[in-house]
Amino acid sequence: MIGQSIAASADRTVAGDGDRSGRARLVIALAVVMLAAAVFLSLTSGASDASAVNVVRAWLSGAAPGDAAVNARDHLIVYDIRLPRVILGMLIGAALAVSGAVMQGLFRNPLADPGLIGVSAGASLGAVAVIVLGGTMLAPVTALLGTLALPLAAFCGGLATTLVLYQVATRRGQTSVATMLLAGIALAALAMALTGILIFLADDRQLRDLTFWQLGSLGGATWAKIASVGPIIVLALAAMPFLARGLNALALGEATAGHLGIPVQRLKYTATIGVSAAVGASVAVSGGIGFVGIVVPHLLRLLIGPDNRYLLPASALLGATLLLLADAVARTIVAPAELPIGIVTAIAGAPFFLWILLRKRGVVDL
Repeated sequence: MIGQSIAASADRTVAGDGDRSGRARLVIALAVVMLAAAVFLSLTSGASDASAVNVVRAWLSGAAPGDAAVNARDHLIVYDIRLPRVILGMLIGAALAVSGAVMQGLFRNPLADPGLIGVSAGASLGAVAVIVLGGTMLAPVTALLGTLALPLAAFCGGLATTLVLYQVATRRGQTSVATMLLAGIALAALAMALTGILIFLADDRQLRDLTFWQLGSLGGATWAKIASVGPIIVLALAAMPFLARGLNALALGEATAGHLGIPVQRLKYTATIGVSAAVGASVAVSGGIGFVGIVVPHLLRLLIGPDNRYLLPASALLGATLLLLADAVARTIVAPAELPIGIVTAIAGAPFFLWILLRKRGVVDL
């Protein structure tokens, strides 16, 4: 009873001015509707005029009406190209947004980002190594793993970065968040330097692949990729809500959270590993997609407050929605070509990020 009362007190303190739980539930409900609309839009939009309605009608009736060739084409485009892309986009958008919310809660800073601890840079290094060296030094590995070599290499790169980070930031069983932040910046710089060396060694074809991959894209979405990274992302997302009360208490300070009975050290470890798994798996299949982890949690924090019990699920829904919308724009704005999705998120996210900075300096008054 005492522990529950303390946790409830921490949740109320984090909620800030007034009880926003009603508004939070309304925002979450609206986010579900928006996500459903974004899924429909993504399935029906693209360079091809393939009809998702015909495919759904065929699934429901067991027989596709009309011309068999046209319906076979629609089924191929919708089921084998667009649907994996939609599912992967939802997983990655949710992973990046929730990871951003967790990192902002962990660092107690609304400008924190999943890439802050170097996971994205480490994952990129692993992927670039496979792209550049896959036909030479790493040829046995790529021959053994096939299409899974790239996502696995990226995930291993992100995981290795996390392990090194924890070794540097942990002393006598205690992990310093400030040291973790600084070490993450240093490891990200080192990973980017090694990535630059690999890019210098790449040929023209590899450079084109690297450029498109580093800008971010969902164009390579397949059922095989979903099977390889989907379970990792889903498990990480499923674990994140259990951190909500701890993150709420951590907003009061580490010492206060410890006095409230929160295992602060275990919270830091679990949050970092969860973010590393989610972001590493996402970068593995999509490349670099920026600003989702900053924009989504911060926007929701303005709407529903900082209570992570509502912020984390709302971030998952809105992150998935925004990434699907960004992907729909990337696929249609220069059709039949495709714009890297990282460009779309950067164009939308960079001004918002600058607005956050100005608001923090007091230039923008809300």
